[in-house]
Amino acid sequence: MRDKDDGLAALEPAPLQFHVHLLARHRAARGEGLIHRQQQRAPAGVNWRQAAAMLPLAAILALSRPAQAEGWLDEGKLGLMYHDIPIGGDHREPGPDINGELLFASPDFLQAIGAPRPHLGGSLNTAGATSYGYFGLTWTLAPWDGPLFFGLGLGGAVHDGDLDKDIPDRKELGSRILFHESVEGGWRISRRFSLSAFLDHMSNADLATHNAGMTNLGLRTGYKF
Repeated sequence: MRDKDDGLAALEPAPLQFHVHLLARHRAARGEGLIHRQQQRAPAGVNWRQAAAMLPLAAILALSRPAQAEGWLDEGKLGLMYHDIPIGGDHREPGPDINGELLFASPDFLQAIGAPRPHLGGSLNTAGATSYGYFGLTWTLAPWDGPLFFGLGLGGAVHDGDLDKDIPDRKELGSRILFHESVEGGWRISRRFSLSAFLDHMSNADLATHNAGMTNLGLRTGYKF
């Protein structure tokens, strides 16, 4: 009889141990779920300067369809650029650029200066060097209304590059906002599509302490809306 009582006594703590074990597992699961939810809500690091410089590239996809319907978007261009070529300065920054640009229909009030098209563009450096967005006006000339065309762009640019620090493989551009100029020559292969060579330059015209300047050259394809 004593042996039977001893056996029952040995079994009595088992339910308590089982409940304690379940409670510990429940608390651990709740803790893991909370950590997972916090990780999902935690914002990832964002390079705000680069994001701002690349807004024109996002606008190409976001605006092209509704703009086409309303007729105020005239042309879109996309291309690949050789970054920081040794023209007007030394070559220091690496990597090719992805370039995108929107050209809008010329408004009536610009007819007096040759009907330039307002433009909004951007170049994203694929090696983590200077990226930039730019804006301004583009004058386009097609001699004898043929397929050959030339373009001249004037405006400004905002970049995420170095200003005045001596950083390897980076240029000291002096100011965050720069002058931006471009030239383009190409061939319209159909009513909608074109191919062109494009060169752009940005600098601060010696208005800041540093003015390394930057020039890029590449090929682009265009689509006329």
